Amino acid sequence: MTTTLEAPAVHTRPIGPPPEPRRFTKKLTRAVHASAAVVLFVLLWELVPRFVLDEGTRTFLPPLSEDLQALWDLTLDGELADHLLASVGRSAAGFAVAVAVAVPLGLLIGWYRPVARFLQPLLELARNTAALALLPVFTLLLGIGELSKVSLVVYACVWPVLLNTIAGVNTVDPLLVKAARSLGLSSPRLFRKVILPSAVPTVFTGIRMAASYSILVLVAAEMVGAKAGLGYLINTSQVNFQIQQMYAGIIAVSLLGVLVNAGFVVLERRFSTWRPKEFQ
Repeated sequence: MTTTLEAPAVHTRPIGPPPEPRRFTKKLTRAVHASAAVVLFVLLWELVPRFVLDEGTRTFLPPLSEDLQALWDLTLDGELADHLLASVGRSAAGFAVAVAVAVPLGLLIGWYRPVARFLQPLLELARNTAALALLPVFTLLLGIGELSKVSLVVYACVWPVLLNTIAGVNTVDPLLVKAARSLGLSSPRLFRKVILPSAVPTVFTGIRMAASYSILVLVAAEMVGAKAGLGYLINTSQVNFQIQQMYAGIIAVSLLGVLVNAGFVVLERRFSTWRPKEFQ
């Protein structure tokens, strides 16, 4: 008598994207995790001054709703736009000059080792000197006008772009370089086809850092001798005891920094489409 063995049933899962409800749940979970800390901070800023602090302390730390109302009022009467345009103009000018100078110089230093060895001591000395520590020097040499503020932004932005560009060139995979040389690529084509594309992500990291520095350094510089700008708004509001307006200026600076960083993240992804998504 023979027995027939039946093959066990194999249950296969369909191959393809997960169902829409599951994808929506994952996106919702990620959004909640990403925003939880911000939501908690906002709630504390609103509730602690309103229900925990005494009246005297609450004067110096008003609830967030009052600060946002002051920000809205500044927006409606056009004052915020005037200060914002002044700050963005100075930051953009200094940032553009810094990138135009630092990227080619960083590529040159990273590609030619003798130049790197010659400039390395000077770079180490200069990059460890804080930009704000040189604010009195820029003011004395260039006055309290626009030139000193833009020059300070240039100085602050040059170093992250320059150092990250050098690092991007120096950290290119040596196997890629050897493979390109074995295929007979000349030095200019090797630089253009291999070195430069590989260094782009690191260069953009420095550019993003420089964009943030351009705003932060400028706000501090605008507190001295400026007649417009977000730094001027914050400092003047504090002197005139307009506390809500002072916090409104600080919030405006934070939002501007977030928007600038988000814009450069999108730009970086646009120029790094060849990279795997997990590295973008």
